[in-house]
Amino acid sequence: MSQKTSDRKSRSDKPLIGEIKANWPLRLQVQQMMQRGLEHPLTIAKEASMSDAKQSYRSGWIVALAGTGINLALGILYTWSIFKGAITDSIAAGGLGAFNWDKASINDPYATACLVFAVAMILAGKVQDKFGPRITAIIGGLLTGAGFVVISQTTSYWGWIVGFGVMAGMGIGFGYSAATPPALKWFPPKKTGLIAGIVVAGFGLASVYIAPLAQYLLANFGLQQSMLYFGIGFTAIVSFFALFLKNPPEGYIADPSANTAAAKAAVVEDKKPSEILKTAKFYVLWTCYFIGAGAGLMVIGSAKGLAKASMGEMAFLVVAIMAVGNAGGRITAGVVSDKIGRANTLVIMLVFQAVLMFLAIPVIDGVYTSAFAMPLLVTFMVFNYGTNLALFPSFTKDLWGAKNFGMNYGILFSAWGVGAFALVRVSEMLRVKTGGFTMSFAAAGVLLMVGAMLAGSLRTRKSEAPAVAPAFEEEELELQKAVD
Repeated sequence: MSQKTSDRKSRSDKPLIGEIKANWPLRLQVQQMMQRGLEHPLTIAKEASMSDAKQSYRSGWIVALAGTGINLALGILYTWSIFKGAITDSIAAGGLGAFNWDKASINDPYATACLVFAVAMILAGKVQDKFGPRITAIIGGLLTGAGFVVISQTTSYWGWIVGFGVMAGMGIGFGYSAATPPALKWFPPKKTGLIAGIVVAGFGLASVYIAPLAQYLLANFGLQQSMLYFGIGFTAIVSFFALFLKNPPEGYIADPSANTAAAKAAVVEDKKPSEILKTAKFYVLWTCYFIGAGAGLMVIGSAKGLAKASMGEMAFLVVAIMAVGNAGGRITAGVVSDKIGRANTLVIMLVFQAVLMFLAIPVIDGVYTSAFAMPLLVTFMVFNYGTNLALFPSFTKDLWGAKNFGMNYGILFSAWGVGAFALVRVSEMLRVKTGGFTMSFAAAGVLLMVGAMLAGSLRTRKSEAPAVAPAFEEEELELQKAVD
């Protein structure tokens, strides 16, 4: 026997230490099993791989659907225009126990909730990364419920700022931050957009049932009692679905069956929050998010008022109708962005939203009158708004990895809150001053075009190679040498 053959045999006879890892190529797993004296290693390896894949697939979908359920409750934020209408009617009616607010400040609890929601996402992201999604979601459910109980007991402006704006806003932030990250961690990169779209679609779709339910409760029990019922109900719903949330185990690989080349290409280096703040892409994304979310929330916050002229007392239905557009935008953007890229999808969405803003101006001014024009425009605007909520979490995972996803997305999500607070507040002030929404829509249209130009810079150039983490640890490299 030659020296070369002898050395090779000697190496292959060495015992291999450590457990068989799922991310090793199948050839290495089989070699390790053969050396340990296992029978039919190929069959065992295949069966184990299939069993693990099925279990992971099932667990991932349970987490994703639980997150969707949580968002279906927390999406009550998008029915604000119905509560706003009840407050406006109370101010106009006057009398004992009526709301006595400045009309220009009616949207303040909603704008505050959006801002606190965004700020809470940063803290909640840290809690989610450290303690897990289950505890984070339960905290969110308790805070949201407590906030609604507070506003059920008062008509005070500051009472609603604290109860709806601060407490419910923070609760929604905690619950929302716990829903998407764990779901994305269970699935491979090729499904990031789809899963993000499905989970956040719950938040947008909530108005389909909350809007008619709110209208019924308001008509039969009044605003205060309705808020109490919502507080109790949503605390129970969020806490229940939170029990099904969990992160995948340490070392989990979303797609162990993927070939080595594809797996290498999909690996993204995990970035810390301090690192993403040093990148130009973060600030471009933040600005685009600010514009896209702010413009959409400006419409959502006044949806019922915009549709009232053409739909009368049935205007509350536009809140439910636009929820379908909101949810549809999230799922569509997720699927499309998986195919054509996040940046391309974002550019299309921002341009389309700008066009819709300009098309709405003659409808608002009464130049073009149709019973269906404004509801249709609002639905498409909210469809475009919904795309933001699927695209930006997907951007976060794509660019900065899954390890610190909660905190990283929480920081980026601050753009959503600042955009909502600023543009919703400015829009309401302009409406009170000018008597209409024309100026608000024109300004939003210009901002959206600027955002589209910025989004174009996010396209990946061919010369840019994605950062790839090492595919094997040192121990695994030694294993590969040993069996060669």
